[in-house]
Amino acid sequence: MNTTQYLAEIIKELYSSVNLISDDEAEQLVNGILESKKVFVAGAGRSGFMAKSFAMRMMHMGIDAYVIGETVTSNYEKDDILIIGSGSGETKSLVSIAEKAKSIGGTIAAVTIFPESTIGKLADITIKLPGTPKDQSIGDYTTIQPMGSLFEQTLLVFYDAVILRYMEKKGLDTDKMYGRHANLE
Repeated sequence: MNTTQYLAEIIKELYSSVNLISDDEAEQLVNGILESKKVFVAGAGRSGFMAKSFAMRMMHMGIDAYVIGETVTSNYEKDDILIIGSGSGETKSLVSIAEKAKSIGGTIAAVTIFPESTIGKLADITIKLPGTPKDQSIGDYTTIQPMGSLFEQTLLVFYDAVILRYMEKKGLDTDKMYGRHANLE
């Protein structure tokens, strides 16, 4: 296959991912964000990059959003939601963050391949996404991509879909987002 054929296959996999995500679970996440005072996101590796992209879009929407581990991150409180993107749901640093958040009492959402994972069990809201070549537990799902690439790509697009649903529920449009875009670049 050439590069564009691989790209076409990746897009097909992403398209197939849509049917493997529960709209009810996704709606719970959107409502969790709407009901929270502040939103915190966490992820490790590439999932962490997707979380940062999500936090940026939430900031553009006027949501008080933070990335765990950044120097300007606020304190997490009972009125807040923590959204953890973790394919395995077992990343030690993220498990520790989820346990700490649980002890504080805020809402925890896990976006993961494995809802039965440690993070999934700690979460109040769990959204299952497809993920890796090893994860064949969702019907006839397969991926040609290495490691967790499908999970990470689906995570990014899923987060963007959450933003669109949030915008719809709040009556916001893209024009309002540009007013919060970085202007010193």
